[in-house]
Amino acid sequence: MSTPSALLIADLAGVAVFAASGASAAIVKRLDLFGLIFVGFVAALGGGIVRDLIIGAVPPLAFADWRYAITAAVASGATFWLHPQFSRLRWSVLLLDAAGLGLITVTGTLKALEAGLPAVGACLAGMITGIGGGVGRDLLLGEIPVVLRREIYAVASLAGAVLVAVLVGTGVHDGLALAVPAVLIFVIRVIALLRSWSAPVPPALT
Repeated sequence: MSTPSALLIADLAGVAVFAASGASAAIVKRLDLFGLIFVGFVAALGGGIVRDLIIGAVPPLAFADWRYAITAAVASGATFWLHPQFSRLRWSVLLLDAAGLGLITVTGTLKALEAGLPAVGACLAGMITGIGGGVGRDLLLGEIPVVLRREIYAVASLAGAVLVAVLVGTGVHDGLALAVPAVLIFVIRVIALLRSWSAPVPPALT
């Protein structure tokens, strides 16, 4: 499989799992079908839209390529109909979100590198791609965005983006540049959830 094809598949897979994550969170909030699909769309494509604006890819891919919007809508709709099958909805949301974070961060970083951004800028763009949709989802649902809480979220995304830049910088351009960093992000995020890892916060005022 060529690198562009692998990148497209990984990108669409990330869109699907982030859309399902957004839709699952919307189900918890008891949104209707339209609201659920809209939240799923924002969760899946919000970060990519911001990334495309950063790298000057106008119109953003989410609007220029119908496959992205359709994938987000179908994944959100499927989640609406299949959600009774999830026995533990909260963990379904968290695991889908962790998987989406890995895939979207990696593809976002690769696209930023291909657009000519230097490594540091590409890593930041990749992180924004990964966390942007989740921020939009949480704001729409009236929640403090996960990235602003004590949980390890943006740090996991940035770690994966850095690994992508390192692999590409050393000449690794095949599927390994996609799979390993995505798995790293997923593992960091899940372990952080299981062990309640968090970033430091300032002491409370007395």
